[in-house]
Amino acid sequence: MQESLRQFKADIFQALAHPTRIAILEFLRDGELSAGALIEKLGMEQANVSQHLAVLRTKQLVLNRKVGNQVFYSVRDPIIIEVLNLMRTYFHAHLKEALEMLGEMEKPEEAVR
Repeated sequence: MQESLRQFKADIFQALAHPTRIAILEFLRDGELSAGALIEKLGMEQANVSQHLAVLRTKQLVLNRKVGNQVFYSVRDPIIIEVLNLMRTYFHAHLKEALEMLGEMEKPEEAVR
């Protein structure tokens, strides 16, 4: 069972392992958008965005529904947005540490002693 759970987690992180897919989820944070709106917001080719959406659909991170000739996407479970928010918090915490360390390294030798 543990190995199955680890594989599940790895699959989700693999789906999140591309900045475009993270951007798509962030754009969907406030609600559903059409594929056309996502393409416009991302400023990318339709084929490229479609490939990323396919990965997110396959890993069941987004849902889609058709209305006429348009396809609308939404986040399947808001928990994934919480995961992205936690990653932002993690990034900021470690960025602050790195900046503090850099500040210490840039101090003149006498001030460090």
